[in-house]
Amino acid sequence: MAQIFSKKANLLPLLTLLGLAVGGGVVTLLVWYYFSPQFTDVGYAPSQPVAYSHQIHAGKLGMDCRYCHSSVEVSAHANVPPTQTCMNCHNQVKKNSLALQPVRQSWATGQPIAWTKVHHLPDYAHFNHAVHVTTGVGCETCHGRIDQMAVVQQTQPLSMGWCLECHRQPELYLRPPSEVTTMGYVQPADFVTRNLERIRAEHIVPPTNCSACHY
Repeated sequence: MAQIFSKKANLLPLLTLLGLAVGGGVVTLLVWYYFSPQFTDVGYAPSQPVAYSHQIHAGKLGMDCRYCHSSVEVSAHANVPPTQTCMNCHNQVKKNSLALQPVRQSWATGQPIAWTKVHHLPDYAHFNHAVHVTTGVGCETCHGRIDQMAVVQQTQPLSMGWCLECHRQPELYLRPPSEVTTMGYVQPADFVTRNLERIRAEHIVPPTNCSACHY
């Protein structure tokens, strides 16, 4: 009886398995990137109820981050400034500007401005601003060059892997606590050596165990 399939047909199972392996690898890589915070979160820049420009306030005017975000050194959460903070200046500066009408209305009614949050962490992840800021993690390390942003956007993935990079090698990221709000901070040539000495002296040991951030 003549054979229905040629000998080449014996390659079909092998080619099928090879195709599934390659296809599965490609799909895995696509999901790994396109479903990651690096793709889904970086660049997020929602519109705000008031066109507040960090580029003007933190950049051109050189305002310290802590004037508005006054609790970052003592609280786990970075506070959004109340309307009172805005009005400290704007009851005299640009007090008739149409762009500031929502601020004046908030001041008159006592209703807070509904700012849209930009940097989100999952509910199951705990991040303490005070610990990081007082240890020497600069604002721009996580938030980027905020002094150059007319509209705030997320510049880092804030993923677990990204956080662990710093926790595992803090000597590559720390700066003197007095420089945490400095934008465009230039690390000295021997910054790693200085940081290693400081880490030993101050017993800085960033945790890498699960319960440090998930509890």
